[in-house]
Amino acid sequence: MGIVKVYLSVDMEGVTGLTDPEEMHAGKRGYERGCELMTADANAAIEGAFAAGATEVLVNDAHGSTKNLRIDLLDPRATLIRGPGKSQRMAQGLDGSFQAAAFVGYHAMAGVPHGVLNHTWMGKEIQNVYLNGEVCGETRIVAACAGFHGVPVVLVAGDEAVGEEARELLGDVETVAVKKGIDKFSAELLPPSVAQARIREATERALNRLAGFRPYAVAAPYTLGVEWNSTAIAAAVALIPGVKAAGTRHTEFTTDDFTQIMALFGLFATIGGQVACGSGPYG
Repeated sequence: MGIVKVYLSVDMEGVTGLTDPEEMHAGKRGYERGCELMTADANAAIEGAFAAGATEVLVNDAHGSTKNLRIDLLDPRATLIRGPGKSQRMAQGLDGSFQAAAFVGYHAMAGVPHGVLNHTWMGKEIQNVYLNGEVCGETRIVAACAGFHGVPVVLVAGDEAVGEEARELLGDVETVAVKKGIDKFSAELLPPSVAQARIREATERALNRLAGFRPYAVAAPYTLGVEWNSTAIAAAVALIPGVKAAGTRHTEFTTDDFTQIMALFGLFATIGGQVACGSGPYG
């Protein structure tokens, strides 16, 4: 198969066994165990990648503070990008040198009733995100970034709803449902040993048919629309050069460079969080 570099973006809401928002945040009950489960799901994908002949796996901690994955428990054959200040956020480190991208711990977009912990980028501040006029979730955003770099997405693991979202978007992508949503905060769960075996097997299977995948292509220019839950956040975000108000709670940004879309989300998270807490200029 030759040299195969695999990029692994790992979120947390779609990780095996997790259903409680507190399990997503440092200092809250269940968080430390959540980090262990997140690392175990990542390791399952890493194991599958190397079993299929991968020569390098780069893992990006793509959740919240991006300080969740346990480096001391990570498969030693992989390397990890960790910590805030990453301009490309959920796609940090992804470029055209990779032959495949895989998403683990991903979740359904905002508004999916059976999507466990469903949201798009920010759970409280954002109502909906649009890419070129179509409502989308994080799977589409990061897949479009991978496609911008010419890299196909071969695996999406998370809850059942994100698998449905991924197949509708990407076609015959390998998906693994580690839990089946009942409501936003409840699900029917697979035991970790079962879920992680399925992630490992699906990753190996995907890479063994790598030649059949194509990058997810979105035609430029790229327009990112965000429907905020607050007029104050929308007004503050519209102060960013290039971002325009498209309604009292809606902003838009257009570019030919998808890396600018990813970078903008970092600014959105900072501004949106501050304004929502009343500490920004429009609190």
